[in-house]
Amino acid sequence: MSDLNQLLLNFNQKQNFNYNDFYVSKCNFYAFKLIDNWPKWEKKILNIYGETGCGKSHLSQIFISKHKAKIFKENQIDNDLLVKLKIYENLILDEFENRTDEKLLYSLFNLVEQDNKFLIINSKKPITENEFLLNDLKSRVKNCLFAEIKIPDDELIFALILKNFSDKQINIDKKIIDYIVKRIDRSYRKISEFIYKLDELTLKKKKPINLKTINNLLAGKIE
Repeated sequence: MSDLNQLLLNFNQKQNFNYNDFYVSKCNFYAFKLIDNWPKWEKKILNIYGETGCGKSHLSQIFISKHKAKIFKENQIDNDLLVKLKIYENLILDEFENRTDEKLLYSLFNLVEQDNKFLIINSKKPITENEFLLNDLKSRVKNCLFAEIKIPDDELIFALILKNFSDKQINIDKKIIDYIVKRIDRSYRKISEFIYKLDELTLKKKKPINLKTINNLLAGKIE
């Protein structure tokens, strides 16, 4: 595992995946409302998509805590799993990247349809962008709900940074947060990396939070 992946893994382990810790803004409002309003969905299968770190897993955990669901990865899908899934009303296929046998995936869709279940599929891109070979599967994939979590807006970036420091009882001038928001890359991965490294500097190395430190971090001059 790369140092950056380990860094982000450590950061994510600190997060609380509960309802009140999910910040709703324009970029994720539709996906959040669908999770919150279950089972009032127009269709049985919901595809939530967006870049790594955008909150798909967080929403899944909120759904599980509110409604109960069986969550699994696509490398777990086989005939035995499909049998075991019959006892669950709600299913979550997490981190889908189209590495599943198409016949098994089609069987999963059929299971949802025939047994009147609900399925959430989390993916980086909409599942309709995959080049499936099975025509029946292509048809099923198109007949889903789609909710994109877009790149973070200023409101969400501000909330993420402020909450991080509030949790640690660290006072930070809101003008500095505004300064960061205007300059940081619009990427959930970059934001997570920035917050983690700022934590390292302030908590472990006891460095003050000032514009020099912020600028060095934003410029990648501090590893």
